[in-house]
Amino acid sequence: MKTYVITGGTDGIGAALARTLFSRGDRAVIIGTNPAKGERLMAEAATAPGSAAFINVDLSLVSNNHRTLDQLAEEYPAINGVVLCARFMRSYRSVTAEGFEDNFALFYLSRLLFSYGLLGPLQRTNRPVIVNVAGPGHATPIAWDDLQSTRRYDLVHAMFMTGRLNDLLGVTFAQRHGTGPVRYVLFHPSTTATSYAGEFDPQTAAHLRQQRMMAKPATDVVPPLLRLLDNPPAPPLSAYNLFTELNVHSKLFSATDAERLSRLTDALLAEVGK
Repeated sequence: MKTYVITGGTDGIGAALARTLFSRGDRAVIIGTNPAKGERLMAEAATAPGSAAFINVDLSLVSNNHRTLDQLAEEYPAINGVVLCARFMRSYRSVTAEGFEDNFALFYLSRLLFSYGLLGPLQRTNRPVIVNVAGPGHATPIAWDDLQSTRRYDLVHAMFMTGRLNDLLGVTFAQRHGTGPVRYVLFHPSTTATSYAGEFDPQTAAHLRQQRMMAKPATDVVPPLLRLLDNPPAPPLSAYNLFTELNVHSKLFSATDAERLSRLTDALLAEVGK
């Protein structure tokens, strides 16, 4: 039985992947903020060949990430893969109790912490992989002096720019750990009918309802994800739009920009808890 950790695992793509994993005999460790949905998945797994565990936690807080990572490392000394799906969209700018803009905290910082925080358990398995579901390769410019959208907040722009930060996270991870066994994959699911978890103004909510009606179901994203989990790509860093490989050697994946982001992020994280 292989063990996979899925953040944002109670909805959409994460939940569809979890169901497939425990249905085929693997263990899905599901992380999310909806206890009812988590318990429902646990009940489904009870009669499946595999198993499921649920951790109810808000990963927008750095402190919660650290506690959850400690728990995971203690309970699962060997982890085959980590799939990062968690996000929560807001039409209006919001700040966490630790002072970070919410998208920046959940969509970027939590993914960074989970990428590095489970290295030990990942390295104890054969061909481990991290799949960051974040829409790689979008050409949104990075506002280096305003990473958390303090001057101008727009939901779409904030999501795309934070996605760019995940691209650079992958670059830095591969530079630091590319000689080890863990492969890092940036994954674009394309337009998918997920739960679109968030808090929206009426216009945005109406747009998302229409988009959900026209988009493909989350189950359509499971096959390309399984391919990456079962047969991780050979390069330390790769990117895919569903089954199509993307170029990670363009200026969008600049090593210089990745190092700059790493320095800025380290400084921000150093302030948490002071």
